[in-house]
Amino acid sequence: MAARFTAAQVLEQILSSVDQEDYSDCQEEEDEEVSEEEDGEEYNPESREVDDASPPSSGEEQPEEEAPEDEHEDEHEDRGEQEISSAPDRREPPLLSKNGKIEWSPVAYGRHRGPLAICHAGPDQTPGPTAFHLFVTPAIERIIVEMTNLHGARKYGDGWRPMDAKDLCAYLGLLILAGVYRSRGEAAASLWDAESGRTVFRATMSLKVFHRYSRLLRFDDRQSRAARLATDKLAAIREVWDLWEARLPALYNPGPDVTVDEQLVPFRGRCPFRQYIPSKPAKYGIKSWVACDAKSSYAWKMQVYTGKAAGAGPEKNQGMRVVLDLTTGLSGRNVTCDNFFTSYDLGQRLLERNLTMVGTVRKNKAELPPALLESRGRQVLSSRFAFTPTATLVSYLAKRNKNVLLLSMLHTEGHISDRRDKEPALILDYNCNKGGVDNLDKVVGTYSCRRMTACWPLVVFHNILDVSSYNAFVIWREVKPDWMPGKRNKRRVFLEQLGKALVKPLIQRRHHLPRTEAASSLVKVLQSATAAPPEQQRQGTAAAPLVAPATGASKRKRCQLCPPKKDSHGVTHTVCCRCKKYICKGCSHAYCHTCAHWAFSQDGTG
Repeated sequence: MAARFTAAQVLEQILSSVDQEDYSDCQEEEDEEVSEEEDGEEYNPESREVDDASPPSSGEEQPEEEAPEDEHEDEHEDRGEQEISSAPDRREPPLLSKNGKIEWSPVAYGRHRGPLAICHAGPDQTPGPTAFHLFVTPAIERIIVEMTNLHGARKYGDGWRPMDAKDLCAYLGLLILAGVYRSRGEAAASLWDAESGRTVFRATMSLKVFHRYSRLLRFDDRQSRAARLATDKLAAIREVWDLWEARLPALYNPGPDVTVDEQLVPFRGRCPFRQYIPSKPAKYGIKSWVACDAKSSYAWKMQVYTGKAAGAGPEKNQGMRVVLDLTTGLSGRNVTCDNFFTSYDLGQRLLERNLTMVGTVRKNKAELPPALLESRGRQVLSSRFAFTPTATLVSYLAKRNKNVLLLSMLHTEGHISDRRDKEPALILDYNCNKGGVDNLDKVVGTYSCRRMTACWPLVVFHNILDVSSYNAFVIWREVKPDWMPGKRNKRRVFLEQLGKALVKPLIQRRHHLPRTEAASSLVKVLQSATAAPPEQQRQGTAAAPLVAPATGASKRKRCQLCPPKKDSHGVTHTVCCRCKKYICKGCSHAYCHTCAHWAFSQDGTG
């Protein structure tokens, strides 16, 4: 019996065939557009993309190139389209690597990786408002105070006034405040200027004392350093660095994605392990290896690169060694790194630790199959995949003759996104997590406390302060998620409050008032608040106003603050409530209780 078709069925078949022809024509005439500038050899760390199209999982719909029909199979191979399918019924010859040791399959193995068992490495303490002291611990402060006093006594003898913990904290607070006020390149004399400077600097310490601390700050005994330098180039600050670096992983649990990359602290002075990296903005500096959380950019572990050992050759497999060192103690995470670190052997070593890896691959790696390195004859925006039982390799032609190679131990299928550029899901995941360390450099450089110096241990110490301040802010933000909701200047306010909290004890201990009126008033306010009765301190009020008129029986005297050469001294009966000096109207300032404590209150930003 002959089959009968209605008019609607005939029309539907005709339209479906026309759609297939139009689809193939559109594929051949597609414009060459690229959204990713990665070529597997070098990438721009400043461009951190956050793609709104999330990569599909293995349970979602299959991409178009994974189930081609038999009559179109030869056409796809000629055009260089997405040639690899995950269908189990296809049988294609394996792709042999350049060293002949690894066989890559053009077909996915159909494996499904289960959730990784996350092992928490910390924290061992609950951070409080003084989260900064969780990193710069009292043990570190004792070392710095002891070594600085030892060096100062050797240089100045009896003329050296010993530094204590309050002096050191105030010095660190001024460095942090200078970074908050974006005064990194500004001369210190301008910060202490009576007219254009900041009041808090003159109220804390004199410019002479600040310069003396900057010159004499030491982290080890210089007389015994020569013996330690024979085996350790970082001997000048090694003890402080080890104590600080051990605190980083103990206070924070990173998320599921961790980024490993290099950090370059700008420095052009003399240093035995100074590096030259022309692709970096600073070009010269001290390089550190950093492993940080991809989302929050919390620095979880760091290593200072001190170069090759004396008399030794270049280190082999340095990238593998660095990643394995920085991920020690982690489990159940995915590590994102660039082509300097990524290798097939590294991925296998990480799998043994219950870790996965996603990263770009250099084209000279011996484990790559030559079939994926060829870009001639391929269509732009096409992808080729190769698989082993534990790894996935993708070759994405972002532009003409621009082949991007990525290796993943996390992905098990060759999924293609439905975006216009047809980027594989593997590349989208890499783009989301690759900028963790680059973002750390950006946020640290915004309010950096670095000062001009020719002493490289001080440069390392400034970087310790910058990273500690940012890590403390990350912990504070996690503990207090409802702090300053909706505000975009949270980190600046946090750093300003941190700096003022560090300098406050020294201001309250000052025995001599500064010469400028504003700085003197600030010292009086803080000292009067300290001397107030406990009942008044609990109520948040000052002990007394800064200036109070005397009783009617008091005598009228000349102002004791006016210079002697002034033609007419102000004759007044007003005395200061604290020092009992006679002051005229031009030398006094009237404050209410709220404004007197606003500058150094917990919530104030002045």
